[in-house]
Amino acid sequence: MKKEHLRFESEFRIVFGKGKCQFAEMTLQPGATEGGPDNRHKGADQWLFVISGRGVAVVSGTAHKLSKWTLLLIERGETHEIRNTGRTALRTLNAYAPLAYTKSGNALPAGKPF
Repeated sequence: MKKEHLRFESEFRIVFGKGKCQFAEMTLQPGATEGGPDNRHKGADQWLFVISGRGVAVVSGTAHKLSKWTLLLIERGETHEIRNTGRTALRTLNAYAPLAYTKSGNALPAGKPF
């Protein structure tokens, strides 16, 4: 069993992963962005769940509004950028399957084990 208290203190932090799935917490301050037109996970799907705040996810060129309790699936290979468009921090819990990052937050090459 693993248990972790989410803090949402840093911009991006890998919480933990096991086997073929991992979780990360992300906090974007007002006006901040993460990703961009070339950002993609070649080997992992990403589920992004909004804990608090407002924003926009631009996935493969299409904008999707984000607000509290929104769940968004970004499929492997889709380009994406997350923008905080609100007045408070945008906090998300992200799941990746299979693993997309090392414990220190560096991207893994597609298909490589943790």
